[in-house]
Amino acid sequence: MGLRYRLKAKIEGKPDLVFPAARVVVFVDGCQWHCCLEHWVRPKSNTEFWDRKFDRNRRRDIVVNERLSAEGWKVLRFWEHEIELEPTAVALRICEIVRQG
Repeated sequence: MGLRYRLKAKIEGKPDLVFPAARVVVFVDGCQWHCCLEHWVRPKSNTEFWDRKFDRNRRRDIVVNERLSAEGWKVLRFWEHEIELEPTAVALRICEIVRQG
């Protein structure tokens, strides 16, 4: 049995994948834009602007997680590098959570 999902669903935070029946949302966080501890590199120019931008991104992720969780959604976040390195493991994890409903 396939897993029914939506792309570009109109849900807060604009998740990359939405599994409506299971109330699961999936975000793929880019290592640079979401400040991955392994891969993020602080820009060398215009640092004040970029520091504010990256800080807003991190704070927004926290708020989105909290709001969606409060509305009954299970929020899954994966780093871009996780998907590049272990796509099957990520897919299996998503399937496991979605099937738990």
